[in-house]
Amino acid sequence: MTLDTTRITQAELAHLLGSRLCHDLVSPLGAIGNGVELLEMSPEFPGIGASPELKLIAESVAAARARIQLFRVAFGQAQGEQRMSRAGLAQLLDGIANQGRLRIDLEAEGDFARVELRMIMLAIMCLESALPWGGAITVLHDGGRWRLVGQADRVKQDAALWAWLGGDAPRPPAPSEVHFALLAQALAAANRQPSWDLDDKGAEIAF
Repeated sequence: MTLDTTRITQAELAHLLGSRLCHDLVSPLGAIGNGVELLEMSPEFPGIGASPELKLIAESVAAARARIQLFRVAFGQAQGEQRMSRAGLAQLLDGIANQGRLRIDLEAEGDFARVELRMIMLAIMCLESALPWGGAITVLHDGGRWRLVGQADRVKQDAALWAWLGGDAPRPPAPSEVHFALLAQALAAANRQPSWDLDDKGAEIAF
């Protein structure tokens, strides 16, 4: 085996790592979810399904599953010509919205390449960073171009961070902000030219 046959890019290595982490986290979450369901059905614990403690566990598992699905698409490996239907994308966005303070609306038709979905998920994470107190995001697809518009009463403005998507001297991202750098990398790899806007009423990303 030669060096040339084993070499992979840093981006590919990061995607493989993301897929591995998501895969390994799904199994224990599934076990916890199954355990909750068994407790709810068990005659030895009547009424336990209505207890606030079990509801909290079930809600936490659902939130973690939705987040891991987001991470799988945003950070994981996209193989070949993988695509997702509109229904699949809508379900993914609903899972994100149901566990947070954001409402997400989808205005798009057809099915979509996995590499496009990676950029959409990373862009949504960027908008989440700008709208930590909640708001609404609309995901629009028209003529092969995506536009994500976030609106809120309060907006966290950080132009130096958003400069990763086009601007001068972007600052180093914190671990919780790495999606900005990853989105910039994904857009460059896809030869997409992004545009963005950020003000006290919301934020917008187009590519």
